[in-house]
Amino acid sequence: MNENWIQVGRVDDIPRQGARVITTAAGEIAVFRTVDDEIFALRDKCPHKGGPLSQGIVHGKKVACPLHDWKINLDTGLAVAPDVGCAARYPVRVEDGRVSLSLTPEDGCPNR
Repeated sequence: MNENWIQVGRVDDIPRQGARVITTAAGEIAVFRTVDDEIFALRDKCPHKGGPLSQGIVHGKKVACPLHDWKINLDTGLAVAPDVGCAARYPVRVEDGRVSLSLTPEDGCPNR
């Protein structure tokens, strides 16, 4: 199926409640780690004004954009109401503490 996966490091390389940025040919992808060690990946651009989501604070399964405090769901990429927008999300998998990232975004963002 999708063979477009890259290894991006270990879970421990990503700060809890923070992110690590992966630079790809398609742009920057932010790989997030929650306080419960869940891993998510979104395009590193807020759907509002393009702020760097990787510099935001993770709380629960959301990240707050550092520019205008929009909250973005890590598991869907969707902005929290009343805000509207979507950051493309990327599949991740964790095996033996190593994080792999698909370079193909998942469907689900209208007007990506």
